[in-house]
Amino acid sequence: MRFPAALVVIFILILFLILFLGADVLAQNTSNSEPLSVTVPITLDQGRVVIDVDLRLRDGSTERVRGWVDNGNPDLYMSQRVANLMGLRVSCDGQICSGTPKSRDVSLEIVIGGMKISLSQAGGQVGEKIGETKIPAGTLALAPGMSAEINLPSSVLRNYDVIVNFPDRELTIGLPGRLKFNGVKTKMLVNASNGLIQIPSKIENKNFDLCLDLGSSINFLSQELFDKLSYAHPDWPHMTGAVGPFNTGELGGEPTWRLMRVDRVQYGPLFLTDVAVADLAKDSSKHRLALFEQRPSFTTAGLLSSEALLSYRVGLDYAHSTVYFDIGRTVKFPDFDVVGLILRPEGDNAFTIAGIADFDGKPSVAGVQAGDPLVAVDDTPVADFTLGQVWSLLEGSPGQERKLTIERAGKQFTVVAKVQHFLGDAPRTDDANGKSKH
Repeated sequence: MRFPAALVVIFILILFLILFLGADVLAQNTSNSEPLSVTVPITLDQGRVVIDVDLRLRDGSTERVRGWVDNGNPDLYMSQRVANLMGLRVSCDGQICSGTPKSRDVSLEIVIGGMKISLSQAGGQVGEKIGETKIPAGTLALAPGMSAEINLPSSVLRNYDVIVNFPDRELTIGLPGRLKFNGVKTKMLVNASNGLIQIPSKIENKNFDLCLDLGSSINFLSQELFDKLSYAHPDWPHMTGAVGPFNTGELGGEPTWRLMRVDRVQYGPLFLTDVAVADLAKDSSKHRLALFEQRPSFTTAGLLSSEALLSYRVGLDYAHSTVYFDIGRTVKFPDFDVVGLILRPEGDNAFTIAGIADFDGKPSVAGVQAGDPLVAVDDTPVADFTLGQVWSLLEGSPGQERKLTIERAGKQFTVVAKVQHFLGDAPRTDDANGKSKH
């Protein structure tokens, strides 16, 4: 059956009009929809990537809190206050409480820069709904010395594209396929069930898998590998005590940790030099390496953190198991030019001296003892500071002096401590008139 030419023309015009109007409506809807990717500023607080996060509450309102971008941990953590705001059922047993949705069809969400981020698979296997959320008991944040009240674990981040831009202090997150990655790339080994990452690496021309944990500032090697390298290279810088960026305040053994600088590490496509690492004993169940080793599909010889990658923009393309390293600057950060204290944040937002590192065979800070509360640095009270903020007061150029206000037996006194160049070949003689900045 043939249609008149005029009818064909009218039909084509109507079809064109429908398509044109549909495209216009789609464009309007797209422009009014939530973003598919966002870039937000980050704060580096003792190596932790911290951002602003908006909570979507049950009544439709939002509340802004601090969030920890924690790709080295598959478990979802939040403070008890946040759990209550999000309508979780909270139960406590000892030091860790747990929160569970009051209904299995609850879908928890947060908002980053206007973009909704689903927490529905946090801590679980792919395709599973959220299970228990871990809630530290008795703290306002996730841990003493922190500001973050919720984390973004690897089990959430694995569902997105992520760029952690250390040089420009920015985080970009988007739906898969929405981000443009730059720099050299390599395959990363992603645990499909929880999003934890390993990078094929080499040390001393031997192959190892090293984890990637941008939510921490501690680089470390297994005890076996650390011992082998330390024995083979006694000339590499060594020290005892987790000062500066390696002081997390969370682990009781930090005053006795052994630290060393590894001359060269090939980390995927990168060739990193003078990499500071710690030796954490295998029987420590709390440190980050144990978290990776608990997963049967993962074996690892160590882990690199933000401390080793501050010069890079690190892109995580989870969908294609690819990591990108884009160099931003080649400045050598004075990470271990600090006063030689090891601090322990307390639950009341105070700080206790847990230990004093040696320098040239003697205690680097005279007149203080383990157990003394640190009250102020250069007359700046440290109560209610984060651990990272306290360390920003204690770092500097070697030879600079810091006035420490200490408390003992209910009385306060002051001591003068010098910034030292720890974990180096020799103390530097830089100008001691101003603080160094990261």
